[in-house]
Amino acid sequence: MSIYGTLGLEPAINSSGKMTALGGSVLSREVTDAMAAAGREHVVIADLMVEAGRWIADVVGTEDACVSSGASSGVAIAVASVIAGTSKPLIQGLPGRVGKPFEVVIQKGHSVDFGAPITQMIALGGGQAVEVGSVNRVDVSDIEGAIGPDTAAVMFVQSHHTVHKGMVSLAETIRVAHERGIPVILDAAAEDDLQRWAKSGADIVIFSGGKAIGGPTSGIVCGSRELMTAARAQYAGIARPMKVGKEQVMGLIAALTAFIGSDADAAAEGQAQRARMQAIATRLSLHPGIDAIVEQDDAGREIYRAVFTVRAESGTTAPLIARALAASRPPMYLRDNKAAAGQLALDPRPLTTKEESILLDRLDEILTEAAHA
Repeated sequence: MSIYGTLGLEPAINSSGKMTALGGSVLSREVTDAMAAAGREHVVIADLMVEAGRWIADVVGTEDACVSSGASSGVAIAVASVIAGTSKPLIQGLPGRVGKPFEVVIQKGHSVDFGAPITQMIALGGGQAVEVGSVNRVDVSDIEGAIGPDTAAVMFVQSHHTVHKGMVSLAETIRVAHERGIPVILDAAAEDDLQRWAKSGADIVIFSGGKAIGGPTSGIVCGSRELMTAARAQYAGIARPMKVGKEQVMGLIAALTAFIGSDADAAAEGQAQRARMQAIATRLSLHPGIDAIVEQDDAGREIYRAVFTVRAESGTTAPLIARALAASRPPMYLRDNKAAAGQLALDPRPLTTKEESILLDRLDEILTEAAHA
C-alpha cells in the first residue's frame, strides 16, 4: 500500500513531466537514504549552507552557490541579493523600498506563471518587474530603453513556459545589460546542462533541485562569491520563510552526485525516448480524429514527447480527455498546457513501463467510448 493511502489518496500516474504540482521527481534510494541520515543528526546550518554552496559550485563551475527551497524562492533570493547585498538594515527592510535600485527588466514573453507569477517572486525579493516589448516580439532596443537609474537587474527565463520566438537571446541580453553595468539573473529551473547555463555569463543562475537533477524539493542559486554571500544573507530577511532544511540540502547533494556521475548519454537517451514515443504516437493515431506525432521539447532539451491533436471526428476534446484521465483511478495526468488548442502530450521521463501500459489502456478506453457515443 502506498504511503499516501493513510490519507485516502492514490499515487498519480504522471506523464506530464517533472512538475511541482505532481511532486517533482520520484527520489532514488540514495537520495532518500541521505535525507534520512541527515535527519538523524544535528548540524550548524550556517556552516552547512556555506560548505554545500562550495561543493555545488565545484559541480556547476561557478565561484559559489546557495541552496534554496526551490527555483521560485531562488528568484526572490537572487533579486534581494542584488538590491540589498549583505547590509542587514537593507535586508530587513525588504521587500519595501530601501533606497536602492529595485527595477527588474524582463521580456514580456518571459513574464510567465509557473504556478505563481514570476513577477510576484520578483516582488517578494523587493523588486518591481518592468516588462518590455510585446508577448511575441521584443527588440534589443526595448531592453536598452528600459534600463535606467532604478534598474537593479535584467532577468532572463529559460523555460518551456516562455515564448521562444521573437525574444532577445540570452547572449544579447547579457551584452546589453553588462555594457550598462547591470547584472543578469537567469532562471534555468528545469534545465539539465548545469555547466552550460552556469557559465553562460549571467551573474546569477537558478536551477530547480527537484526537476532534472532528481533531488528533493530544493533549488540552486549560483554565481560569484560576493553575490552568493549576499544570497545566503537573505535568510535573515525575506528568505527566512523559504528556509531549507538539512535533509533537503543533503538530499540535493546526493542527487547531484548521482546526476554528475551518470554515464547516460543524453543523445542516446533522447533517441530511446523518441522510439518509445513513436510507438505510442502510432498507437494513438489508430483512433479516429487523433493525429499523433513525436516532438522535441520546446526549450531545446533532449526530451521527446508523443503529442496528439484531438479533432472533432474523435467525438471528444483535449480538455475532456485530460479531465477524464484525472478522474480515473489511479488519477492520470498528461501534459495539458496546450489543451485549449486541442493538443495533449505524453512525457516519457516520469513513466514506468507498468504505468505507461495502464495509461495507454485508459486512453484507448476514453477514445473508443467517445468515438462510439
